[in-house]
Amino acid sequence: MTNWLPDLTLGSGPLYLRLADQIEHDIERGVLAPGAKLPPQRNLAFDIGVTIGTISRAYALVRERGLVSGEVGRGTYVLSAEPAGSETERSLAAPFGGTRDAVIEPGKLRLDSSAAPEIGQAAELERLTRAILRDRPDEIASYTRTLPPDWLTAGCAWLSHAGWTPRPESIVPTLGGHAGILAVMAAMTVPGDRIAFESLTYSHVARSGSVIGRRAVPVSIDAHGMIPDDLERVCAQQHPKVVFLVPSLHNPTLATMPEDRRQAVVDIARRHNVWLIEDNIYGALLDTPPIPLAALAPERTFHVGSLSKSVAAGVRGGWISCPPHQASRVLTAHKMITGGMPFLLAELAAQLVTSGAAETLRQRVRAEIGRREGHARRAFEGYDIASHPAAPFVWLKLPEPWLSSTFKNAASEDGVLIDDEDEFKVGQAETALHRVRISFSVPANTASLDGGLSVLRRLLDNPICGFDNYG
Repeated sequence: MTNWLPDLTLGSGPLYLRLADQIEHDIERGVLAPGAKLPPQRNLAFDIGVTIGTISRAYALVRERGLVSGEVGRGTYVLSAEPAGSETERSLAAPFGGTRDAVIEPGKLRLDSSAAPEIGQAAELERLTRAILRDRPDEIASYTRTLPPDWLTAGCAWLSHAGWTPRPESIVPTLGGHAGILAVMAAMTVPGDRIAFESLTYSHVARSGSVIGRRAVPVSIDAHGMIPDDLERVCAQQHPKVVFLVPSLHNPTLATMPEDRRQAVVDIARRHNVWLIEDNIYGALLDTPPIPLAALAPERTFHVGSLSKSVAAGVRGGWISCPPHQASRVLTAHKMITGGMPFLLAELAAQLVTSGAAETLRQRVRAEIGRREGHARRAFEGYDIASHPAAPFVWLKLPEPWLSSTFKNAASEDGVLIDDEDEFKVGQAETALHRVRISFSVPANTASLDGGLSVLRRLLDNPICGFDNYG
């Protein structure tokens, strides 16, 4: 029913909300029957005299209400009233071939997540979980009050690389890397303290820090990561207590900091008595990782790793290697923030590592990422991209006239979710990079991935789309 028009004189409030309410009202009355196609967003925006952003927000809202679903290349359709999981809903929700792609927004392909790809982890996880449930029923039924030695041994093994191995007494098991990083920030700073970040980074950490009252300070970066001279300036002028950085396979630029710069960062941290948080979650995917900051400055570096990018994100397994005498402090902060480690997940993560299964899965994940990275490079041939065979995303420079935000919105309208540069900015930045991050580990198969990449390529090859008003 592409000729349907809403009556926006009814109701009150913002236009997008009135439009969403009108769609819901007409679905309930049967004016919009199950399977009916809503008008294309551009057409409806023109017909009723509003911006396409208004239409996009309204359509997104009725999707959240479970009333419609979108199909790439076909449009937005009214769902039936059948129970969730029905054949009708599944067919509408998975245009790229698999309901895994519709976790956040039905009908949209997720190229905005860099979790480890599915390579058959379930069989190994099932085997180990069954054994834990069988052999450790008392621990499963109760709270976890101690740290079994195997959990610490597993952390030492997983974090070790480039000739560096942490000591068991320095290890804190964590509920994933993010929780571990936040625990360090909470343990080593107080509300009002400043924390320095790369100007582009995993910004959810910076935002989480602001939630607990810490103040984020950006430090400039270049092709090799954080710039020491600017870190020196920030430390002298802003006096941060902690510096957070991703020195290996930086998110999103993919930079890996050379050893001489790592030493320069360490020297600055020592001069200004600053703690370092080294996020090595992507670094675990490198075949030959560089020396960690924790090896250069063990007295002040919190080295964080997890299984999320290299084994299985759903296990929520992570570890921190702490400077001497700081582990108990971080452990307490982690417990206060998360409520404590669930025994099942912590034991599963530990057994994955100590059994050798995690390493086997990591190698398979690396191979799958390398294969998909080849698909992404070929899809964007001729355009400026930063990529790495071990990284589950590319960092794409947009051609004129695209802006990062308008390209993201255009991709979303065409059924593909990506991250624009603002997703990684610690604060307001004067310089626009005109880049987007495109991840490729979540799609259920390469046919699904190639479909999404082709959508993005078509947008890049048709720059006139960049002039459209995506609101």
